[in-house]
Amino acid sequence: MDTTQSVVERSAIKKVAYRLVPFVALMFFINYLDRTAIAFAGPNGMNADLGLSAAQFGFASGVFFIGYILLEVPSNLALHRFGARRWLSRIMVSWGIVSLLFVWVSSVEGLYILRFALGVAEAGFFPGAILFLSLWVPSRHRSKILALFYLAQPLTTVVGAPLAGWLIQQEGLFGLEGWRVMYLGVSVPAIVVGIIAWFYLADSPAKAKWLNPDEKTWLTNALETEKKETTASHKHVSVRTVFSNGRVWMLSAIYFGFIYGLYALAFFLPTIIAGFESQYGAKFDVLQKGLITAIPYVFAAFALYFWSKDATKRGVKTWHIALPALIGGLSVPLALFAGSPAATIAVITVTAMAIFAALPNFWTVPTQFLTGAAAAAGIALINTVGNLAGFSAGFVTGWLKDWTGGYTVPMFVVGGLMLLSAVLMVVLGRSGAGNATAAPETADSAAVESAAAR
Repeated sequence: MDTTQSVVERSAIKKVAYRLVPFVALMFFINYLDRTAIAFAGPNGMNADLGLSAAQFGFASGVFFIGYILLEVPSNLALHRFGARRWLSRIMVSWGIVSLLFVWVSSVEGLYILRFALGVAEAGFFPGAILFLSLWVPSRHRSKILALFYLAQPLTTVVGAPLAGWLIQQEGLFGLEGWRVMYLGVSVPAIVVGIIAWFYLADSPAKAKWLNPDEKTWLTNALETEKKETTASHKHVSVRTVFSNGRVWMLSAIYFGFIYGLYALAFFLPTIIAGFESQYGAKFDVLQKGLITAIPYVFAAFALYFWSKDATKRGVKTWHIALPALIGGLSVPLALFAGSPAATIAVITVTAMAIFAALPNFWTVPTQFLTGAAAAAGIALINTVGNLAGFSAGFVTGWLKDWTGGYTVPMFVVGGLMLLSAVLMVVLGRSGAGNATAAPETADSAAVESAAAR
């Protein structure tokens, strides 16, 4: 690579990191906050007002994913056809409107309907965002770009949990209960940012006004060359065959374990913290509970960034995904025997760090053997299976808690599924499909990492 091209490459990737990733990450931040708002509403008035049992709360949490799953693949194919700018904007405004309706929900049945409708409205957003960002940078830069994007998820709880707690404390605003005020506060930003996205996003580097001609040419040529090489190496993988592709289904099963653990924590951690009073005699107000909920995700954000940085330098290896799954699977049941609020949160922090360290690196794998519409379908299929875990985590955890009277059995289920993900990732790596899925950085791309991190 000559010096001129190195400068153009660094400049192009730096601009993508600065101009595109933060905005898409903001969209993801709002997305994750809206879908998990029920976790904060439940133990802070909603369960009592609507008369929800743990199983009903779990079903309401999980039914979101049924609506999401039904339209996941069609939505991502529509994004590929109509362009990310239009489709991601449409999705965001739609879920913002549905989320706003939670302010006036008055029955268990109404809650179920709105959670299902929210899933329908959000369908395709996350895999669409992953696909969108993957189509902007060559594979050697993809791990760090996805890591910067994925930082929004733990930071949603770091910022969102105290924010949700503060909004809930605004009891009486507009004559609403605190949990209804919270829904109002998290839904309006989705509508506003969704409208802005229509004008801010560009569907490809060639259409980005903030790239100069040299940068547009370099990105377009690099992506086109990579697409041709991938297509030549994997001619058998098309939209039609992706649904029978063994690697896609193996990745789907691995992702299922990660997402089961992620949402079991997301939906029930606030409830577990609320239970510290009866279990240990520790009393916290709503804002303090929100701050405690944020603790595991602060450390998870650091783990995500530095683990992905290492993966970018070395090239993503099997152990970058399997080792966190192993650690997460072993740590989850240990929280049951911690003996104090501080120890419980410490163990849960290890679990959160493990899950978030693995996820950005996991998403570099599908685009190594899928391109174009097949990539859209494959990523959507993997995410669809993962979101089956989203439904299962909420409903099964709540049901098992009601059945057994505690969280022992539910947490062992979480740990077992994450351990299964670790085993499957090792199997996939030994088959040659999951090891060294992204080439390590060159000296030039390492310089880009430094620029992107600043």
